[in-house]
Amino acid sequence: MDAEKMVKEMTLEEKAALTVGADFWHFEDNERLSLPKILVTDGPHGIRKQKIIDSPMGSGESVEATCFTPACLSASSWDPSLLEVEGDAIAKEAISEGVSIVLGPGTNIKRSPLCGRNFEYFSEDPYLAGCMASSWIKGVQKNGVGTSLKHFAANSQEKKRLISNSVVDERALREIYLAAFEKAVRESRPWTIMCSYNMINGTYASDNKWLLTEVLRKEWGFDGLVVTDWGAMNDRIEGIKAGLDIEMPGPNRSNVDAVIKAVKEKRLSIEDLDRVVLRIVKTILKALNCKKGEPYDKNAHHEIVRMIASSSFILLKNELLLPLSKDKSYAVLGEFAKKPRIQGNGSSQINSNYVSSPLEELENAGYDVEYAAGYCLDGAHNEEELCSDAVALAGKKDAVIIFAGLTLESESEGFDRASLDMPLGHNRLIEEVAKVNDNVVVVLYGGSPFLMPWLDKVKSVLLAYLPGDAAGEATVDVLSGRVNPSGKLAETFPLSVEDTPCYGNFATEERNVLYKESILVGYRYYDYMQKPVLFPFGYGLSYTTFSYDEIKVSFNQEKKSGEISVLVRNTGGYDGAEVVELYVEKVDSRIFRPLRELKGFKKVFLKRGEAKWVSIPIDERTFSYYSVPLGKFDIEDGEYRLYAASSSRDLRLSVTLCVDGNKNPEAMPWRPGDDFALLFKHSKLPLSPESGKITLNSSLSEVLADEKASKYFKPIFDAFITPFIGKTDGLSRMQLAMAADMPLRAAAVMTGILTQDELRKKLEQLD
Repeated sequence: MDAEKMVKEMTLEEKAALTVGADFWHFEDNERLSLPKILVTDGPHGIRKQKIIDSPMGSGESVEATCFTPACLSASSWDPSLLEVEGDAIAKEAISEGVSIVLGPGTNIKRSPLCGRNFEYFSEDPYLAGCMASSWIKGVQKNGVGTSLKHFAANSQEKKRLISNSVVDERALREIYLAAFEKAVRESRPWTIMCSYNMINGTYASDNKWLLTEVLRKEWGFDGLVVTDWGAMNDRIEGIKAGLDIEMPGPNRSNVDAVIKAVKEKRLSIEDLDRVVLRIVKTILKALNCKKGEPYDKNAHHEIVRMIASSSFILLKNELLLPLSKDKSYAVLGEFAKKPRIQGNGSSQINSNYVSSPLEELENAGYDVEYAAGYCLDGAHNEEELCSDAVALAGKKDAVIIFAGLTLESESEGFDRASLDMPLGHNRLIEEVAKVNDNVVVVLYGGSPFLMPWLDKVKSVLLAYLPGDAAGEATVDVLSGRVNPSGKLAETFPLSVEDTPCYGNFATEERNVLYKESILVGYRYYDYMQKPVLFPFGYGLSYTTFSYDEIKVSFNQEKKSGEISVLVRNTGGYDGAEVVELYVEKVDSRIFRPLRELKGFKKVFLKRGEAKWVSIPIDERTFSYYSVPLGKFDIEDGEYRLYAASSSRDLRLSVTLCVDGNKNPEAMPWRPGDDFALLFKHSKLPLSPESGKITLNSSLSEVLADEKASKYFKPIFDAFITPFIGKTDGLSRMQLAMAADMPLRAAAVMTGILTQDELRKKLEQLD
């Protein structure tokens, strides 16, 4: 039976039941029509399937799986083909575990380097993020396994993420925060999209018809289903009207009953419900075509992690100390040498099959190394004493390799970072060792940018971000020169938190998050404001050097398509790969724009002395901006300068091109520092009102602060945190961290203590 016939045969009660999950990890079934439950699991860089599927709030140990390279590092490869390889391998592990849909990739824009979940996201640039997300999705879905592109949309902080209101102008939404999703939807057709927790200009994403129907379905042609993030459902009836298909997690009988009642009372049309149910049925039927239970090759997948990670590491500094020489003796310092930081903290945390260590791999490779901890990861030892011992060892060796960076406690889903600093003990170790040895290599692990106050005191710095299971082999591959580093930064490393685009408007105690920087995100902001940075977007060194010798462009004005071609030559002593980055600037623009924007890239491998022409396609969107008055992307008529670059601030060659377009574009009435309200059609900003009353969307901290409400609802708070108290795993830390900001409605669903109807009745009693 096909999907349309199934929907016609369903009763109203059966249709309503499908709109809410069966449990924490399954979509609901329909036994009468032979529609089974289908299993979904985290995550964006590997399978996190719970061993006990119905464990409370998704807690509990997960099955062993490969921790692939998280997005913060894989995006630094600037090689979409590697993301397709990763997606393909993740799908094979999903098949082995009977998983129908993998909840990823995370594609949100890195608005601030302090966002606690940045390790799950690709970039501060929407073009790069969209390319990587699209390839990852293709890799997964070619195996008959679905994906869930997330978190849609404008979700760029963890603070109050379930109740915050992202106040962002439409041009910034279209050019920055929706663009990566648009590219992935149009190019790779994900099975599902996961809506975010937050409000967007006053409307929760789960209820946002403009977002889910007008933009996603009508404009972009998305025909899959939209699922909530876990606990993100605000109003089940308004959600169906908006195009929200499945509420997760389940069960939530109150909302099933609410759907039935709304249809009977004609507050919800049966046509709207049928559209939702049809998409759900089609997705379940699609999932049935995938074979389940086939084993995968663990060793082969470990080697895939090794390849992707080593191809993505970024060489930030090198004064002839790398690659390592086997003629030298080395002090290897820092606990990360034994226990590398391989992934982020929270719902994406993988129970790894096997994790390799850099120290062991250095020894296996035949290097003369001696280890000292230098600092402590668990707080059980005296750090000053550990540092002193490490410094003494460093003074006896020809060179030193220090492993440092951000700890698991520094960044996590559920909360944002407090500063850009590395842990004090890590910085102190580097500073003190540099005093006794001139030959220091620093290898850095972590999921987002940090400051490097010791940078001028060391000779070489290798950024490994979070490399996944094969951290040891991949790190030594690059340190030894077996692999020539070719990664480039997918985000800017600033000099201070005060320099960041959204400083003062990020992760505050306010529910309303004002995106006052508008389109000036990441390098767009730093370049426009002429701010110096620690390392620019797109930056990365190699053991060899490259010259850009020639550039040319071809372009069809009528079709608005063509390409630029750049002749690149390897002028150094090693074989290696270079990423050619294309930035576009409008000359004498009549509208407000960033100085330059990334519009294409291509990675090319060159042997010593070899030269190749690298071609990068260009099209209508290469030159477009979003015109709010016209309601579409538009091209401003005139001259454009196209740069072939090695980073956003290393512009090697340029060529100009005249493009036919709108000769009288309506100017954006705003510049940095102007009244933020000028960016909106209405005189008032779309702020979330503060009623002062306890509501379904009051946070648990607000509820507990109200004496009367606390008596009613403290059991929900207690039930929410109890399963995680005393546990040190990433998921437990995340849940405890975000407990205070959890809205009452979501906490009730996640714990099952009270139904939505019971909540409403108790709230009425408060008035």
